[in-house]
Amino acid sequence: MKGRLGNLYELQLIDKQLDELEELRGDLPLIVNELNAHMEVLQNNINAKLEEKEEAQKTRLANDAEINTLQEKLKKYKAQLFKVRNNKEYDALTKEIDFSETNILEMEEENKEIENRVGVLSLEIEEIQDELNKLQEEFKEKEEELKKIIAINEKEEAHLNKLREAVVEKIRKNDYNTYMRIRKAKGGIAVAPVYRGSCSGCHNVIPPQRQLEIKQNNRLFSCEACGRILVSAEIAKEIEASFKNK
Repeated sequence: MKGRLGNLYELQLIDKQLDELEELRGDLPLIVNELNAHMEVLQNNINAKLEEKEEAQKTRLANDAEINTLQEKLKKYKAQLFKVRNNKEYDALTKEIDFSETNILEMEEENKEIENRVGVLSLEIEEIQDELNKLQEEFKEKEEELKKIIAINEKEEAHLNKLREAVVEKIRKNDYNTYMRIRKAKGGIAVAPVYRGSCSGCHNVIPPQRQLEIKQNNRLFSCEACGRILVSAEIAKEIEASFKNK
């Protein structure tokens, strides 16, 4: 049981140091992720507007081609007016002329709207691109800053993770799950030594009889106030002394 308690406390010491390394990074990981997500949104917005712009330009080109075709037909229809032999032929030609002229006007009006929309889209794309460029610069700065911090502590973090893996292998699965659950709920501190008759995690006073039982190292005890796993001061000192040499 003493080894069981010692392993849990050693895991706590390792995780505490890993947490301290994580704190050195501050909010940088979160900032980098948020910047990256924002850049992705802006890029998707730009892509959508570029696609809309491209489709609008295709429509305009198609309209231009159709207008040219209709104008050619108009020339023929108007030339044929001088050659009609009866009212029926005249009415048919004038109908085709009216239809062509109406279509031409409608497509020309649509092209004006497309031109305006393309202009608006171009301005919007330019504005978003400016914002994206600024974010990319900020992202690059923050990412480089984060990489430097990670590089400085890379060896220490790798060493601690290796120690952690070795300790976790010696801990019972149920104990580890309990440890992680408490650690998550209590700000990273799941195991607390008993100092001066109190839980070092929440400073709640522990009854004298319970203190004696904890010192015997015969079973796992939890603080009645905060729920942390309690270990005796003797185990804590022994593990801390041993950990300094690792």
